[in-house]
Amino acid sequence: MDTVNELTLTDANFETATSKGVVLVNFWAPWCGPCLRQAPFIEKVAATMSGLVKVGKCDIDKELGTPARFDIKGIPTLVILKNGKEVERFTGVQRDDLLIATLKKHLEP
Repeated sequence: MDTVNELTLTDANFETATSKGVVLVNFWAPWCGPCLRQAPFIEKVAATMSGLVKVGKCDIDKELGTPARFDIKGIPTLVILKNGKEVERFTGVQRDDLLIATLKKHLEP
């Protein structure tokens, strides 16, 4: 289910949702402890960057094609896309301030 500022990304909607602008994609699973620890940081990023970037989550257990295409080996993995192209990747729990600073860097032309 989408939160106010987060999109649920699926194999079906991924291309459309990530083709324009800067998007932070959180590859996760509901059983993953580190993913649950990452969630509040992602929520803060989504709230802080609302209107500037999209923030989405992709459940690797429900969606098989997209995680395979991005060669996701461990979770949480956070991928930043700009106009549909990967520009940055993090694996493991990341703090919101690091993510916000990195996203702002990719908003610059």
